[in-house]
Amino acid sequence: MPPLYVVLGVVALQRACEVAYAARNTRALLRRGAFEAAAMQYPFIVALHAAWLLSMLFFVPATAPVNWYLIGLYGALQVLRLWIILSLGERWTTRIVVLPGASLVRRGPYRVMRHPNYAVVALEIATLPCAFGAYAIAATFTVLNAALLWWRITAEERALGGFPHRVRE
Repeated sequence: MPPLYVVLGVVALQRACEVAYAARNTRALLRRGAFEAAAMQYPFIVALHAAWLLSMLFFVPATAPVNWYLIGLYGALQVLRLWIILSLGERWTTRIVVLPGASLVRRGPYRVMRHPNYAVVALEIATLPCAFGAYAIAATFTVLNAALLWWRITAEERALGGFPHRVRE
């Protein structure tokens, strides 16, 4: 099987597992009195990520040469994502879910960065297509993701009630 298909299959499986874990966390948070903000954004995020993967499946030749260094970088980004997920624990979701009265998480990468998961996503969206020479896909989805992240971060900051940029435990 061509490396492109293997990599895209692994990424799709990983995303499916993350969505399932996030959905479980979302349900648990909502039962505890949390609320979802800017729910109308979520379908756009799902569509962007699906289109990103599908564009590689349909527009990158299966025989495209692989830059294994960039695949390694993509793998390192997954380690960072795992650190983010473990740092947020039950509060990690793919939606904007706010638990009133809860302070912001200050563990892990959140000690030094306000939105580390969004930084990882931005790097993933650029890195994976480049690993197969699909620079136009990388550029297109990087721009689309930047616009979507601007909208999302604005809504998330508003939902968090304007917490200052220094995080509290």
